[in-house]
Amino acid sequence: MPLAAGTRLGPYEILAPLGAGGMGEVYRAHDTRLGRDIALKLLREDVQSSPQRLARFEREARSVAGLSHPNIVVLYSIEDFDGRIGLVLELIEGRDLSELVTSGGLPLAQVLDLAIPLAEALASAHEKGIVHRDLKPANIKVSREGRLKVLDFGLARMLEAEPGLGLTRTVEAPMSEAGVVMGTVPYMAPEQIRGDVVDARADLFAFGVIVYELATGKRPFTGPSLADVSSSILRDAPAPLGEVRSEVPPELGRIVDRCLAKNPRERFQSALDLANDLRRVAVGKPTSSPTRPAGEVSIAVLPFANRSANPEDEYFAEGLADELLGVLARIRGIRVAARTSSGRFKNTTEDLPVIGQKLNVATLLEGSVRKAGNRVRIGVQLVRVADGDAVWSQTYDRTLDDVFAAQDDIAHAVVKELRRALLGEADDSDASREAKAEVARATRHGRSKDPEAQRLLLQARHIGDRRTAQDAVKAIELLEQALAMDPSFAGAWTELSRHHHRLANELEGDEGSSHKRKAKAAIERALELDPELAGTYGQYGFLQLFYDLDWKSANASLRRGLALDPEDPRVLNLAGLIAQTEGRFDDAERLFLECGKSDPLSPASYVNRGIALMWSARHEAALEAFRKAIELAPGAIGAHYNCAQNLVALGRMEEARDEIPREVHPAYRLLAEASFLEGETADHALQELIALHAREASAQIAHAYASRGDVENAFAWLERAKIERDPGIMQAVRDPNFRSLHPDPRWKEIMRWLGLEPGTA
Repeated sequence: MPLAAGTRLGPYEILAPLGAGGMGEVYRAHDTRLGRDIALKLLREDVQSSPQRLARFEREARSVAGLSHPNIVVLYSIEDFDGRIGLVLELIEGRDLSELVTSGGLPLAQVLDLAIPLAEALASAHEKGIVHRDLKPANIKVSREGRLKVLDFGLARMLEAEPGLGLTRTVEAPMSEAGVVMGTVPYMAPEQIRGDVVDARADLFAFGVIVYELATGKRPFTGPSLADVSSSILRDAPAPLGEVRSEVPPELGRIVDRCLAKNPRERFQSALDLANDLRRVAVGKPTSSPTRPAGEVSIAVLPFANRSANPEDEYFAEGLADELLGVLARIRGIRVAARTSSGRFKNTTEDLPVIGQKLNVATLLEGSVRKAGNRVRIGVQLVRVADGDAVWSQTYDRTLDDVFAAQDDIAHAVVKELRRALLGEADDSDASREAKAEVARATRHGRSKDPEAQRLLLQARHIGDRRTAQDAVKAIELLEQALAMDPSFAGAWTELSRHHHRLANELEGDEGSSHKRKAKAAIERALELDPELAGTYGQYGFLQLFYDLDWKSANASLRRGLALDPEDPRVLNLAGLIAQTEGRFDDAERLFLECGKSDPLSPASYVNRGIALMWSARHEAALEAFRKAIELAPGAIGAHYNCAQNLVALGRMEEARDEIPREVHPAYRLLAEASFLEGETADHALQELIALHAREASAQIAHAYASRGDVENAFAWLERAKIERDPGIMQAVRDPNFRSLHPDPRWKEIMRWLGLEPGTA
């Protein structure tokens, strides 16, 4: 029942209803304290059904209230009127953008006059880590003075924060004309319709739909029902703007096409870039980038299914897929999803197009292996993500002696199909010849000529993936057998280094030191045998960085690795860590973003990106990165800890306290409590941390003391970290909690010891 004029809610007097929607009712009201008219949005009663839900809603609202931009409606406050939540908003006198849409489209100058400030509003909000998620003409006002204003920023996120609200943006709305569904669905990005995690690029898709509609008077995706519209968004390419309206500049058409790309990776990656390109169109200059990178193709190799009678042959099926992934990753012009991301879909029941979307690739390679005695049957098919159709499929019957030759045949066929079908190379013989040459170049590195040695490597990798000390010991035994058969097997030496490193982390004292030396010797031997393996440089750079704290050598190794494979996620991640520690935060963020493209489902790049953003005081964006990491891996201890530290920097202490991991990892809990809390709780946590974890956490204990302002104890533990060569000391260089130490001469000595200039902190 709408509220009557004259009704009082706290200091606000209801003047008239303005409308209603899925979130609640909106009224024009008068603020009797400040003497101004405002918009009062009363949310549906089921929103505030619990104090916890209300508290979370208020926390989200505080972030949105921090938005300050001339094209974003101001959220003044959130009020509780005897159990009814009200949002007090800036009142805009004007019309919804939907009321401006005309048949045939608006004048093009007016389209740009509306599109540019809309893009600028999105850029401002996205920069603070706030995504609209429900952008549509009904949420955009044009004031009487002609100023565009975006409403309801972040409200969709607030209402999604708790399950069970019964709120949806996919509600059916009245039909305005035959075959056109009104409401939110026509503006939703494909990833929203599928229920996937969304980011700022979903807003850019909605932006593209809005501009298309303003320019033509028609929506790009239509249908007689919600299901038809959703299917059209997922499946159809809209008619180009220039075909619907001939006077539309080609540059504007390309911008809209890019916004409407099904794959978020193919859209603009920031609203700022979008706004800059729109300004260039407005002044008649060419835009900055094409619709999609020329010649870019992408693929993920899913774990092959084991169809053998013996479950022990699982390693063989997985290993063939891994080796094939490695071959494809060495071929320039093909972006390959990392093993850590594609491996998540082992034994999955998800549809292939959904998997492809999550991995941000255009094609998927799936297969199966049936092994019986000395015979092997390998079945593979290449699937196009856009429509789920098989581009190519083949079955190979081989013996174990030539199974790796079959692997090369598969790689050759896949590359040929990618070049021919996806890059538009019509001449099949040319595509085949080029594919063979590329596979031949890619398979020169890291492989053994002895099939049995290669098989032992696959088995060792499979066992080592269990990540226990016992399995690392078994993997080392298998690798040593492989190297006895083929001492020049560079790939086995690289794998051997990784397992020795794992044991070095598990064992203490002389035994741990012995495995460190063996890890270093093995990787150096691999590089002597084959200096063209990108991943080997990643492992070498890691050991130089964390064993030796040798920045310059690690940097040189990683630069070499990136030159060989610019998309290797391990190399990108380590290069980002070095840039971050050296204070090059923009470079670090770029490298972590690139890492996320190759390995989109690994939380590490999101955690590291969050740290770079946090250390450069971009706390809202950092929070988004940490939340994404936690979403991917709820047990990611480092993500929770750094998220808590970031919340402390934002002044959100209660949330930080809730974020501190408790049962998952006692050491992190103690460190967080000692660093972020106060009083006896923090004192007890610090003493317990020292008693239980002093051997492996000296740099972290220094961090706790620095956070508490205890400079002397912080330096004492940093000196201990130097003696123990604790890699955690790298965090001390940039972490804002150590800034109280910077004026002290002892800080300059630590910087020099790390090989950094004293003035760079």
